[in-house]
Amino acid sequence: MRTIAIGDVHGCAKALRTLIEIIAPQRDDTLVFLGDYVDRGPDSRDVIEQVIALEQRCRVVALRGNHEIMLLGVMNSGLCPELWLASGGQATVSSYGGALEKMPPAHRRFLAGLEAYYETDEAIFVHANYFPDVAMEDLPERRMYWEHLSMIPEPHQSGKRIYVGHTPQISGEILDRGHLVCVDTCCFGGLWLTALDIHSGRVWQTDIHGHERRRHWAASLVAEVAQRWKARRTK
Repeated sequence: MRTIAIGDVHGCAKALRTLIEIIAPQRDDTLVFLGDYVDRGPDSRDVIEQVIALEQRCRVVALRGNHEIMLLGVMNSGLCPELWLASGGQATVSSYGGALEKMPPAHRRFLAGLEAYYETDEAIFVHANYFPDVAMEDLPERRMYWEHLSMIPEPHQSGKRIYVGHTPQISGEILDRGHLVCVDTCCFGGLWLTALDIHSGRVWQTDIHGHERRRHWAASLVAEVAQRWKARRTK
């Protein structure tokens, strides 16, 4: 019964395919995608296809990112496409054969059904950011989808640990501040797509070419012990 947070995929279909292979999700696992499936990387179409297919293997919680907001705005609301195209949208158009009109109905339903956030008894998952003193259902969309972690917010009033993406960690490592964890490790920029088991602290990473990041076993063990110790201290 694992709960695994997955950072921004951004069209990195090979990275996602390998990540899912090594995670090997089971029926009682929950995979929480933190948004931004599309744009920038080479194959947004295949990314969405993979996430949809995963729903047959395990529970999938798919959150909405700011890039899905832009894409939906262009498709459904007459949003001028220039900003989206300049933000990596051209790669998405190319993955659909050069025209969004070629997007399958199942992909449109997937995009329309994305969640704003996901909350459990112990954790909150949201794409971008939060306010410490605001309940998630009252959080402004700008904060939820668009604002980077330019400053680390204080712990949330709920006392729950917050998991986010959106702010690329150019170190290639997860940002862990105890009460806040960011798992966007900039796969499209040449680093890693990251998955994190929020209970065990286990981390899996793959690159844009679909290669798994190999860590020395001792370093991995030390990182896992440190993660568990931090989790205990913040409860």
